[in-house]
Amino acid sequence: MTNLRIGHGFDVHALADGLNLRLGGIDIPHTKGCVAHSDGDVVLHAICDAMLGAVAMGDIGQHFPDTSAEFKGIDSTILLERCVALLAENGYSLVNIDATIQAQAPKLMPHIDAMRECIAQKTGLPKDCVSVKATTTERLGFVGRKEGIAVDAVVLVEKH
Repeated sequence: MTNLRIGHGFDVHALADGLNLRLGGIDIPHTKGCVAHSDGDVVLHAICDAMLGAVAMGDIGQHFPDTSAEFKGIDSTILLERCVALLAENGYSLVNIDATIQAQAPKLMPHIDAMRECIAQKTGLPKDCVSVKATTTERLGFVGRKEGIAVDAVVLVEKH
């Protein structure tokens, strides 16, 4: 029996004028931000879902419901840390994270390194085990029309 498990997470948030844009645990200068109950960090939400999925523990909506006042406006790095703790409580640890952000705007390349650093710090992983990439959708779909941001994330976890 193998001690490794893969988890996949996917999240989407609509964009709206006048909101703060937070991705990968850092603030990104932009005229729009993600509409959400929490801080709307779609990157960390997808990573949390991937972590929980890898160990068959559901998703962030089950653990941190958007109907709870406790999570209103919460910093998603706190949710990330709680997911790392849930893994540890069940005998698992993260091996690596790979996330792909789909956003037509803003340009994210200048912020990728800071996102990787933040995620590494909050998960306890070495930075070289955290990959964050960004792509556009060539102006296709809701992402291409700048109506929202989508993120796919994959994690590998190991049972101890």
